[in-house]
Amino acid sequence: MDKQSTIKHIVFLVPPNITLLTTVGPLEVFTRAIEQLGPVRGNEGFIYQTHVVSMDKGKQINTSSGLAVLSEGSYTEIDYPIDTILVTGLARHIDPDRKREMLEWLRSQSGSIRRICSVCSGAFVLAEAGLLDGRKATAHWSKNEELAQAFPAVDVQIARIFIKDGNIYTAAGITSGMDLALALIEEDLGQSFALNVARWLVLYLKRPGNQSQFNTYLDCKKIGHPTMRKVCEWILDHLREDITVEDLAEQAAMSPRNFARVFVRVLRITPAKFINKLRVENAGRHLIETQLSLDEIAYHCGLKTSENLRRQFLNFFEVTPAQYRKTFQSSLYDAGLNEV
Repeated sequence: MDKQSTIKHIVFLVPPNITLLTTVGPLEVFTRAIEQLGPVRGNEGFIYQTHVVSMDKGKQINTSSGLAVLSEGSYTEIDYPIDTILVTGLARHIDPDRKREMLEWLRSQSGSIRRICSVCSGAFVLAEAGLLDGRKATAHWSKNEELAQAFPAVDVQIARIFIKDGNIYTAAGITSGMDLALALIEEDLGQSFALNVARWLVLYLKRPGNQSQFNTYLDCKKIGHPTMRKVCEWILDHLREDITVEDLAEQAAMSPRNFARVFVRVLRITPAKFINKLRVENAGRHLIETQLSLDEIAYHCGLKTSENLRRQFLNFFEVTPAQYRKTFQSSLYDAGLNEV
């Protein structure tokens, strides 16, 4: 087999003034995959090759954090077949004529590139190029409403981590770009390989794309609505118990119907799904930090039985509780983080 034909060129198309992690997060995931490919796939010649290229002229790309990224150069200098492209931000700070040329180039490449992806507000670039028309897509939660209003032909999915629609992939932003990179690697090299990459980086094994963009525990502390924040903190203290909408409405001093409406408006998730997500996240912490049995963890977290715990984990993380525990307890021990 021609070795050149097995090189998968992964191109990061990066605009000026990006949020740094939207690029370096998924780039680091692919870098780790490249390191693991040596001993695993070396005899077969399969390899990733990553490229950071600028949407604008010049090699230096400034970022919102003050650090600068040194790219290979402009996208116009690419002279190799692109396998996958990841657009990692808005093209807001580019000269209009250069931006128009870049969008035309992206459209012209769309028929030959295996996968076209965006991270965070990079979805706006794909939308401007017309690549999201009639497709489902997502962006950072703070930008989804703007994306839907600006591009009504795009079926914007609120709060999804990442979405695949045909050969177009859109990720919510920031760390979800790493989830997208893991999913792309899994497509190419299988779940076991992707899980090894995630384990080395001490990431979730793989958050499924339909998972919410939010970390539920952290969100409880950041909810701007005082009553809903109080209710969420009450839920945290009563996860082991049976919790009904009536119980929550009582805490909020609202009718059940009005409470459910306000809860969904503020948190963009139903009370039942929110409680279930909290329980699964809490169970994950117990699996990593304790040696409790699955039945004990299910009881402490309000999931009742080990069978239900297993079912919920497969739904949320696409792995069993035993796989989750083995991976993350091993990661912590290998890193020496269990030592005081």
